[in-house]
Amino acid sequence: MAERYQGYERLKFDYPDERILRITISRPERFNALDAVGHRELTYVWREVDEDPDIDCVVLTGEGRAFSAGGDFDMIERNMNDYEALVGTWKEARDLVYNVIDCGKPTISAINGPAVGAGLVAALLCDVSIAARSVFITDGHTRLGVAAGDHAAIVWPLLCGMAKAKYYLLTCDRLPAEEAERIGLISLCVDDGELGERTMEVARKLARGAPNAIRWTKYALNNWLRLAGPTYDASTALEMLGFLGPESREGLAALREKREPDFPRGSPI
Repeated sequence: MAERYQGYERLKFDYPDERILRITISRPERFNALDAVGHRELTYVWREVDEDPDIDCVVLTGEGRAFSAGGDFDMIERNMNDYEALVGTWKEARDLVYNVIDCGKPTISAINGPAVGAGLVAALLCDVSIAARSVFITDGHTRLGVAAGDHAAIVWPLLCGMAKAKYYLLTCDRLPAEEAERIGLISLCVDDGELGERTMEVARKLARGAPNAIRWTKYALNNWLRLAGPTYDASTALEMLGFLGPESREGLAALREKREPDFPRGSPI
């Protein structure tokens, strides 16, 4: 393993084929939920990938039954009570989106199970997203009581259109992988047993293609996302603002207690 990938605690690295790097989110006992360490590692690993001269394609997946269950509850609670932690999370959330977008190497997400929060960010911002048929995709921000920041405003309307984006982001309804493919939110939906093989087929095709032609095409297409940068910046700032209010406290309590939230009424907004 290259020295640049030594020292990571929540990410594992291997080379499933020539010039292909596989990154595995590894905290299986918590369904790969990201604590502060994992969130930071997933944010900044893309800079290492971008500078790695020995790889031409990256695969991102999760260990065990989940892709990533998003931020763990302790991290969310800390954001509610610690201003410096909240500001740090905001910076990392912003950097994660732009680092994935700006990574020059083609990226593939192999979505093997639930993908939430920062995990869903990386999964949907990868250049090619491939999900197992049993997977359900959910952006649960409003269920938690905060605005759908993270990545939703920058990419969902472009992928699946404003009507579908609004429906799923406002309601937090679960979206089956097959339907996600149909509406264009993900690239491919495959049978569970075929996820690994299909992902590697695509990875080999990209790794053996013309490197500059592929990377420059990616760069040009991602300018659509860069144009949406101000929209995204507003959404993630509003998400962080929500962590300071009563709705997120009730949302987190409801999640912990596995009940429906009872959000306060009478907001002046």
